[in-house]
Amino acid sequence: MSKDSQATSAYAGRWVARVRGRIIAQGGTPQQALQAAQKSRHKEKPEIIYMPAPYSRSPLVDKVRDALPNQEIYLVGGAVRDMMLNRLSHDLDFALPSNGISTARRVANALKADFMVLDDERDTGRVIVTESDDTRTFLDFATYRGNNLEEDLRARDFTINAIVYDLHANTIIDPLNGASDLRAKIIRACSKTSITDDSVRILRAVRQAAGLQFKIEIETRKSMKHAASLLPNVSPERKRDELFKILEGPKPDASMRALEMLGVFPHLMPELSAMKGMEQSPPHIYDVWEHTLKVLGYLETILATLTTDQSSQKTNDPFTDLLSHQLGRFREKFAGHFEESLNTDRSVRAALFFAALYHDAEKPATKSVDAAGRIRFFDHDVKGAAVASKRGQAFNLSNDEVERIKKIVKNHMRFHFFTNQVEDKKQEPSRKAIYRFFRDSGEAGVDLVLLGLADLRGTRGHTLSQETWIAALNVAQILLENYWEKREETVAPPRLLNGNDLMHELSLEPGRVVGQLLEAIREGQAIGRINTREDAITFAREWLTENQKS
Repeated sequence: MSKDSQATSAYAGRWVARVRGRIIAQGGTPQQALQAAQKSRHKEKPEIIYMPAPYSRSPLVDKVRDALPNQEIYLVGGAVRDMMLNRLSHDLDFALPSNGISTARRVANALKADFMVLDDERDTGRVIVTESDDTRTFLDFATYRGNNLEEDLRARDFTINAIVYDLHANTIIDPLNGASDLRAKIIRACSKTSITDDSVRILRAVRQAAGLQFKIEIETRKSMKHAASLLPNVSPERKRDELFKILEGPKPDASMRALEMLGVFPHLMPELSAMKGMEQSPPHIYDVWEHTLKVLGYLETILATLTTDQSSQKTNDPFTDLLSHQLGRFREKFAGHFEESLNTDRSVRAALFFAALYHDAEKPATKSVDAAGRIRFFDHDVKGAAVASKRGQAFNLSNDEVERIKKIVKNHMRFHFFTNQVEDKKQEPSRKAIYRFFRDSGEAGVDLVLLGLADLRGTRGHTLSQETWIAALNVAQILLENYWEKREETVAPPRLLNGNDLMHELSLEPGRVVGQLLEAIREGQAIGRINTREDAITFAREWLTENQKS
């Protein structure tokens, strides 16, 4: 590359002022480049030009431009940020002077896509483009928040999200120098009031810092801490959506630590505040809060190991290598588990991490000390399930999500019981124990296995022995084999009788006893005691005789 080419590439994506072919100033907008040039060459009239940059963008951007040949319109926000980072975005935000809803309708008609009014008051319309593989891209068209484009940008959250791409001119407009912050990997508020104007931006900053591996600028951090008390003014749905995107994304442990340090929890999830500094007895080596953060971190590692093909990769962690070796054959099954949906807008993974965040939330409220001085937390799992469920309802999670989270928190100690039995007594879970585990947890049983492994590592840390870890992996393998490979034997045996059959054979009236009998028969099938319809009827008669005596 020549010196001239190197000099030119340094200004890629910027506006420059040239005098006699030489660049003398630059800026994020034509006006900024001109003003910078006038400070040093006030007597000369510079040429203001845009220096092209090789940004990749979604083909839909060009389709929108072609659908609106005479319309002043700009791509804004995260989509431009991602474009400059060579990342593909499925959320495209467009800003225009007026007629956001009617423009969206025109684009939807041109693209033969779905349309909806997103915000009547702000004149915002949405176009939903669904591809052949069912992936969806959302195109939002909104009128300026302010009198002009620059006012709109200054009203946004962070400078890296306040960069504009002019569809028709094929140029970048960057009055807040967001591109510089993008290169420096810094998240900076657009203005002094950006965070107080909308305090949910506290969560968004933490999420984007983790997702992009950026640092939050110090004054922005101060604003975030100051605005934490304003979070109750934000709708539960907006807080939930940002929180669950954090839990879905990378480094949820670091993100939760950041939120705690910013003083967010008393105003977002107050039941978590008491965990910090809550001491625990061995084998725990951390307090409840540090333990919870460790669990989130280990859970992320475990999921990465078991949902992506790392079979040929060795790590610097022998425990992760053992995990991969023993459970790696279930990778496709794990991937399928996490592709299933409890809600179209949120993932199974996020629900699991929410449950992990709350799995020990009630330890502070259930703390007791026995005669030997050992700290106990009796029923923290059952009470924690109720608290997690209540918080999920406050966030307006779906019933399926709340039920999944509740099951995970309520049953999270069962995996450790199985592990202790294997390690201490060389006793593997019985068929009855396996059946009851999945009877009570259902699909959450898979999540419980993963959380159990992460919980064990987060409990013992560097003191975890290879023997204990192997015992836990053996338990995990047994449970998963039964769930995925022996399902009809031990987890969900096919019914030999229905309620009507039982009532007819045993002359029973409809009632609770019929349901109890059906469950007892199914458990008998799971443990291998009942194999035929005749076995089931004989068992039912014996069960009735025994229970009527008692």
